Amino acid sequence: MSREILVALAFSLLLTLVFEIGFFFITGKRNRKDLLLVILVNILTNPIVVLVYWIIALYTDWNTTIAKIPLELFAVITEGIYFKKYGQSFKRPFLFSLAANAFSFSLGLILQLFI
Repeated sequence: MSREILVALAFSLLLTLVFEIGFFFITGKRNRKDLLLVILVNILTNPIVVLVYWIIALYTDWNTTIAKIPLELFAVITEGIYFKKYGQSFKRPFLFSLAANAFSFSLGLILQLFI
């Protein structure tokens, strides 16, 4: 695996954690176990999503914008399942997952405008 991809994976995970932890607190959540859960589910899903995205971008002629849709849905659904099963303060776990991912994705897009 090239160094560029490893750097992209690490940077993406770091930004995702910052954004989604921020979202966790913005929404008024304070439960430590749920905060740890947010961190763990992102460590699980983000590298998979980013790596598959890079594979699609580098080795196929697929439209990468369209490819993001199932990848993001995978993250939202997987995280929602974990929030539902293990979360303590997620009243609507799938909605929280969707909103957290939309928040993170949107901030990532905005950040790309300046990089």
